[in-house]
Amino acid sequence: MPTDKIVSLLPSATEIICALGLQDNLVGRSHECDYPEFVKQLPVCTEANFPDGLSSAAIDVKVKELLADALSVYTVKREVIKQLTPDVVITQDQCEVCAVSLADVELALDNYLDKKARIVSLRPNSLDDIFNDIATIADTMGVPQAGAELLELLNERVDIVKHKLKFAESKPTVACIEWLEPMMVSGNWVPGLVSIAGGTPVLAQNGKHSPYVSWDDIRLQNPEIIVVMPCGFSIERTLKEIDVLMQLPGFAELKAVKNNQLYIADGNQYFNRPGPRIVDSIEILAEIIRPKQFAFGYEGEGWIKFSL
Repeated sequence: MPTDKIVSLLPSATEIICALGLQDNLVGRSHECDYPEFVKQLPVCTEANFPDGLSSAAIDVKVKELLADALSVYTVKREVIKQLTPDVVITQDQCEVCAVSLADVELALDNYLDKKARIVSLRPNSLDDIFNDIATIADTMGVPQAGAELLELLNERVDIVKHKLKFAESKPTVACIEWLEPMMVSGNWVPGLVSIAGGTPVLAQNGKHSPYVSWDDIRLQNPEIIVVMPCGFSIERTLKEIDVLMQLPGFAELKAVKNNQLYIADGNQYFNRPGPRIVDSIEILAEIIRPKQFAFGYEGEGWIKFSL
């Protein structure tokens, strides 16, 4: 087994590392890394530059203020990282709002550590990219066989869903809400997950960034299924702001709402983490979209049906 020490500044990367059997190599984590449970005991190497508990609208305002002032949304605790003497630091350059960015890490650590650390930056935009990132980390850490075995297992699970839906004729329209105020629909890999799970994604394209949309856009599409999965929010956290949706004009008249097809999913633990549990996310969507064909056991923990 490799002996390189790893600092992971990305929850999905932390999960990849552990799924590859490299959990003993982890010496530090981001403030958002919380799975598997034991990683919470590791030193925290980042922090957010806005307080906890803000509403969706307030978070959006604060983040835009920071970016407008050319400030980072997150702080890298470089002294903590220096003391951990990592050989590898994993970060991302996919979204400067979602997690510590490559630029933040390079700025904080350049010529600061006592030894040169490899910085691995991930940039997933699709399911294929996520699987490629798993292979990249496995190769970087010298465990390509573990990477191949993990990917084989994940692909087998995806293929089970695809096979059961091979001859499905109808594909209901599905709107996945990634942010409540202002409203965004889930882009990047999520439209691809919806398609695999037997639905037709609306207002977002696979592999493209999540777009802002107007409420009129949603009403015009009138989706058959709505899944609310705000980035970084648990089900409980989302429930605190569900009134933002319910108070919008014409909400109760939407096809999904009238037919009791409104769902809340755990965006934080599943859909917003481009790691191994992205396949769990496919299975969650399959349960929601095709309940007569799939029952993986996520209901109540990964998603709930929300009835008016």
